[in-house]
Amino acid sequence: MTTSEEIGRGEGNRPLRTGWTTGACATAAAKAAWTALLTGHFPDPVEIVLPRGQRVAFALAREWRGDDAAMAAIVKDAGDDPDVTHGALVSATVRRSEGGVRFAAGEGVGIVTRPGLPIGVGEPAINPVPRQMMRTAIEEVSAGLGVAPDALITVGVEGGEALAQKTWNPRLGIVGGLSILGTTGIVRPFSCAAWIHSIHRGIDVARAAGLDRVAASTGATSERAAQRALALPDHAMLDMGDFAGGVLKYLRDHPVPHLTIAGGAGKLSKLAAGALDLHSARSQVDCVLMGEWARAGGADDALCGSIATAPTAMAAFAAAEDAGFDLPRIVAMRARDEAARQLKGAPVEVSIMIVNREGRIVAHV
Repeated sequence: MTTSEEIGRGEGNRPLRTGWTTGACATAAAKAAWTALLTGHFPDPVEIVLPRGQRVAFALAREWRGDDAAMAAIVKDAGDDPDVTHGALVSATVRRSEGGVRFAAGEGVGIVTRPGLPIGVGEPAINPVPRQMMRTAIEEVSAGLGVAPDALITVGVEGGEALAQKTWNPRLGIVGGLSILGTTGIVRPFSCAAWIHSIHRGIDVARAAGLDRVAASTGATSERAAQRALALPDHAMLDMGDFAGGVLKYLRDHPVPHLTIAGGAGKLSKLAAGALDLHSARSQVDCVLMGEWARAGGADDALCGSIATAPTAMAAFAAAEDAGFDLPRIVAMRARDEAARQLKGAPVEVSIMIVNREGRIVAHV
């Protein structure tokens, strides 16, 4: 396989490697299988062109050819990205067909059952860019051999149905397996692009279903609390994680009437202060600023000083609680106003729900 690019540094200053999307792996497998079906020989390694013009080669892990079909498979290398499909076997089985290149879902690839995704209901969950990559590969081989590019491609991922339970697919209405994804063919470690992409697709599905409220949460505890309190279906729940900006910026142009953001007091204090990435490596809790908010909310000098000099967010909120001061509500109001500001006039009403570590809602504005 073509050596992946080194990008950035990880633990111990070790170079981080890029990897390959499931769409790139499926394209290489489809090209190898189609070539073998037409010529009797599998190219190994098999070279494909990525959407931005890079030519990369993949080694085959499995191959099979019969009278009317051929199959090739590739082990996905996601580089140093924590991707659930790293090491998965991605296969493509091709048969002669009519009417150009068509697609089917094999074992471990899901079927779309809800509107709002870029693929229609009833279609295999193979996204538009991987479909075009496979069409291009089939057309390239066919043109070289002087045959029509008429092929049925069945894409599979070994163990994909179980892996899909670790993704957003069930919530998005993709049943039976994984999606075949990728817009560039390359996975960049810790780019978070896939997570933000999933947030966007979650909003699309909620809009297509006609939902008037979605709830975006920073973690599992706050999600359970919000879903229970608001009686929302699974497809109204957005696993926002640290990416408040990913939710708010997309809702500017794709509004849902009501948005609830649920999370812990520390993370939502960062949103209140204007941070859109709530990860601890990229934003910090500002206890001094919270002390100022507390003063504006009527807290006395002693409490404001305790909050401003607290070593952690937990200590700041504990000091407020001991004094009988409702700091979570103050933070929730500030976070609501900041979220509304980020929406820039989009027709979305925002509420904020602060949830403690035990799953109890301590503020909801």
